[in-house]
Amino acid sequence: MGKRTLVKISRKTNPRMINLILTLKNAANENDAPIWSAIAKKLENPSRNYADVNLSKINRHANENEVILVPGKLLGAGDIDFPVTVAALNFSAGAADKIAEAGGKCMRIEDILEENPKGSGIRIFQ
Repeated sequence: MGKRTLVKISRKTNPRMINLILTLKNAANENDAPIWSAIAKKLENPSRNYADVNLSKINRHANENEVILVPGKLLGAGDIDFPVTVAALNFSAGAADKIAEAGGKCMRIEDILEENPKGSGIRIFQ
């Protein structure tokens, strides 16, 4: 019996997701930043497995002015009492409003990657 080769076929059809995953992998290699490789791996999974994080979790476990990355959607359940920078794949309208009201900042994962290619000081919430 010959040697079998397994080929992983991407089933992603959303062009933004395909591009983001490739960009994250390239950034991980170019900048020696394993955080981007870990995020790419999470985003390669089916979207039903993406993280859904509520603001209440960030309020309980994050510190003021911390940079947080959510490899999924940030939801608006709960409140936030201090400013944080949150990068996520998607935001609910309520979550984005509450972060802005607290003096924080919402970013796309693409934007945080461009701003911080080394990935230093970023904390992943899932």
